[in-house]
Amino acid sequence: MSKNKVLNLKDKIDGNEMDLSLCNLTEVPVKELAAFPKVTVLDLSCNNITSLPMEFCSLSHLVKVDLSKNLMTVLPDDLGRLGNLQHLDLYNNKLTILPVSFSQLKNLKWLDLKDNPLEINLAKAAGDCLDEKQCKQCAARVLQHMRILQDEVDKEREWRLLKDKELEKKKETKQREREAKEKEVRKRDKAEEKERKRKEYKAHMAALAIQEQKNKRKEEKKKRNGQIAADKKAAAESAPKAQRRSLIGLLFKLLLLGLAGVVGVCQLTGLKEEAVCVPINVAVDDCLSWVREQEVDVRVRELVEEVDIRARELLQKLSSLVPQLLGPLGVVPTAMEPVEN
Repeated sequence: MSKNKVLNLKDKIDGNEMDLSLCNLTEVPVKELAAFPKVTVLDLSCNNITSLPMEFCSLSHLVKVDLSKNLMTVLPDDLGRLGNLQHLDLYNNKLTILPVSFSQLKNLKWLDLKDNPLEINLAKAAGDCLDEKQCKQCAARVLQHMRILQDEVDKEREWRLLKDKELEKKKETKQREREAKEKEVRKRDKAEEKERKRKEYKAHMAALAIQEQKNKRKEEKKKRNGQIAADKKAAAESAPKAQRRSLIGLLFKLLLLGLAGVVGVCQLTGLKEEAVCVPINVAVDDCLSWVREQEVDVRVRELVEEVDIRARELLQKLSSLVPQLLGPLGVVPTAMEPVEN
């Protein structure tokens, strides 16, 4: 309210009473009323008030309140906070019920609820309020009725709280069970994943081992094939050489045999005086003389002597074969002469 209206409220005060009746009010000026804590009697009758604001319940200094002949349909839930209230006039309003907190008005001694569309049980408890005695009885009976309702509400609240706790407990239990199941599922999935990875690893290692064995066998086969090819190539390369060596050796042997035969014929037969054998005999004699004259190592000399002995044996054998070879030719060999060392 404005400052002028505050001043007007002061004009409405008479001692500890404030008369705001017939002021055509639709709302209760709670903030302004709170500025006058010494006012304990408040008359708000004969206005157009439809409800009381929650802040009205903070005016705990009020002892007597007259709200008769207004348009109120409900009272604030915290009305029980008016702990000092002793006299309450609610005559001729539109109330059907009272807030449960009404039971907390322990100092209430006087109550008028006439001409309100009260619900049946509350109307029976209220009764008439035609005189002081009936209004006091109305206050006592309504308080008793509201206390019963308060107990029921408290029990209902406790039951609801218990149900809520049980429900919450069930929810927590279900939540723990769900979490346990989820944990078990995660654990199982983790174990299965680990087992799968282990199998994959074993399969991978087995595949690597098989591949390594295959590579090893291929390498060994390749080496064997290479070795076989090399052996074949070496054999192919060495065969002509061996054949050549064998042929050369054979030719050399035949040449030596031929030379020995020629020397034997020229030395041991009557052909040694022939013109063909004279140079051969001279060359043989010069060679033997040269070897005798040389100062060579004992080993070389022994080798030469061994060769000489082998040559004499060969010549002796040839001497026995010469008549057989020359007989068909018509040549008569002469007597063999001893070969000089």
